[in-house]
Amino acid sequence: MRVLVTGGAGFIGSHLSDALLDRGDQVAIIDDLSSGRCTRLDERAAMHKISICAADALDAVVGEFRPELICHLAARIDVRASVAWPAQDAETNVVGTVNVLEAARSVGARLLLCSTGGALYGRDAPIPSLEDVLPLPESPYGVAKHCAEQYVGLYNRLHGTAHTVLRLANVYGPRQDPAGEAGVVAIFCAQVLAGQRPTIFGDGRQTRDYVYVGDAVAAFLAAADRGRPGTWNIGTGAEVSVLELARVIGSVAGRPVDPIFAAARPGELLRSALAVGQAERDLGWTPSTPLEAGIRSVYEWMKSGADDRERVSYGAT
Repeated sequence: MRVLVTGGAGFIGSHLSDALLDRGDQVAIIDDLSSGRCTRLDERAAMHKISICAADALDAVVGEFRPELICHLAARIDVRASVAWPAQDAETNVVGTVNVLEAARSVGARLLLCSTGGALYGRDAPIPSLEDVLPLPESPYGVAKHCAEQYVGLYNRLHGTAHTVLRLANVYGPRQDPAGEAGVVAIFCAQVLAGQRPTIFGDGRQTRDYVYVGDAVAAFLAAADRGRPGTWNIGTGAEVSVLELARVIGSVAGRPVDPIFAAARPGELLRSALAVGQAERDLGWTPSTPLEAGIRSVYEWMKSGADDRERVSYGAT
């Protein structure tokens, strides 16, 4: 297939682009490089430095490349920044998504939207959260992603498209920037390697669902191959507290982690984990990387110099 990856120079997007190229797809990438890096990219992928907010430039690339599939990962992902600057968050995550949907419609391409599970369901959602739970997001980022999903559903109803939504848990792995917008695993690993004490915001008992990037990419490939509309959670179903995460990193590093505690931050949930049974049933996808093994790959990658072209296994679909 001809596949366009928006946000393809990012952490997840670059791994996805590699996996698509490795299986023989022709790949083009759109990224404004605000957080993405060209050093992550395989030279076989055609890179276009534009923003999804620039509709005319986006349309020109899509019109020339004529993708059969668009994997839409370009987004603002910082929850705290969305609280501080909600309009900018909505411009990228809502208006930008509409621009991508319109570009896809112009060439008849299917779209896979990279959405969020952790920021979408809200504080009262049962754990692990099923796809049919009413979203009650606690941050502008979660609201914007929910709105983007609604546009995807609307296009499926209005235009008869077969677009797909994947709600990702907290994705971690090699190539994740410890100085970037998000990613506690990368941040903590870098701090421990530097001999620093990681900072935990809150009491450390807040939980997240951590899914390895290779498993997340395998979910995209499975959804691309199935070609069916719908919404699926992509995670592990397991709650892991920040304290437990610090303990596992200490185990991998061979020394205890002694964190610093700071005030909790607004807009962040206390608990989050995603039920993934529907993805297994409908897409034939299950996560395969244990947490300690995944964290070890991040730690060893950083210890060896943090090569932007570090490859991972993309799991079984």
